[in-house]
Amino acid sequence: MHPSEEIFCEKSSRLRGKTIVLGITGSIAATGCFSVIRELVRHGAKVIPVMTQAGARLAAPEAVEFAAGVRPITELTGQTEHVTHLGDPSAADLFIVYPATANTISKMAHGIDDTPVTSMAVIALGGKIPVAVAPAMHEQMLDNPAVANSLKTLADWGVHVIGPHRDGARARAASKDEIASWAVKLLSRNDLAGRRILVIGGRSEEPIDSMRMITNRSTGQMALALAKRAFERGADVELWMGGCNVTLPGFLKTRRFSAVSDLVGMVDGIDHDIVIMPAALADFTPAEKSEGKIPSDKPFDLNLRPVPKVLPMVRERCRNVIGFKAEAGLTLADLEKKARDRMEEYDLRAVVANDVDDAGRSTSSVILVTKGQSKNITGTKIEVSDEILNHCAEMI
Repeated sequence: MHPSEEIFCEKSSRLRGKTIVLGITGSIAATGCFSVIRELVRHGAKVIPVMTQAGARLAAPEAVEFAAGVRPITELTGQTEHVTHLGDPSAADLFIVYPATANTISKMAHGIDDTPVTSMAVIALGGKIPVAVAPAMHEQMLDNPAVANSLKTLADWGVHVIGPHRDGARARAASKDEIASWAVKLLSRNDLAGRRILVIGGRSEEPIDSMRMITNRSTGQMALALAKRAFERGADVELWMGGCNVTLPGFLKTRRFSAVSDLVGMVDGIDHDIVIMPAALADFTPAEKSEGKIPSDKPFDLNLRPVPKVLPMVRERCRNVIGFKAEAGLTLADLEKKARDRMEEYDLRAVVANDVDDAGRSTSSVILVTKGQSKNITGTKIEVSDEILNHCAEMI
């Protein structure tokens, strides 16, 4: 067994049965192609690497072969590799150039065919194979009018431009997670395409003093899973996240909040088709915040006042709202009743109910309560997210 087979579908099977041709060009970001290849394999893809000479100088072909389990194509032969892999819709499913240099982008936009990668591009652009490029270059190169026009030309042709992310003087290439999410997005159902979805997640953090706070148990895992899956299913996604224990990807439009009052100030900006709200928000906040740190060597009194309920404010701004209800120690029947009461009280489209002991776990067990029925869902955060988003797709 090749080592690449050991990680096959390790994270998911969302790309199982899909073949992705990955063009590797001469940006220093080519050193990251190993991680990108292995991330795609972990989601079930077969990856066929194709390298320019400049790319092969930065990423050793032997190492690329180890990552993919497939010998990279570094030159075209009598086997017509470009035609074999991309010349027929029944061949590869997707062509991605990662990283895409200014040189390769400009050649693709002008039909120049002088490297294995640009030969692949000519065939893919002339056929019906989805094409994506992930630019990586110095910022001034990206701002060069010729390069900017070439990217616009490719976008006008239907090429998907992934990133880049500006970071000082660099235009940094997309991360492996972003490439994988785009691959899933381009190769799976897009039943949420054209829909604007807002996910509000994480925990509120109400300050007691400069050190201490009142908060709830929430890692933000469910909110992030919902946002990523909605993105992969074609939605225009925005994520509002409070305190969390997850890394937030740069490719999702994200706004942060801390206290409930911060979130209240953001509500007027809601104009989305659907709002999904797994946030764990406080019901109370200190009546006053102490400056500095309260001494810990003697007791002190803490006076609390209730904070505004955000869910009804959100409902006023959007008719399609899915709320969450977390309880502890209830039977399934009682948990469902609590969720249904919440749904009817705030006129929600659905409520997802769970036990707080699930917080922070990689898997979840929830009840999806809708007006007509309830459904028990158990699985990973991604699997639970998909069931919730299935309801969203049906709802709209």
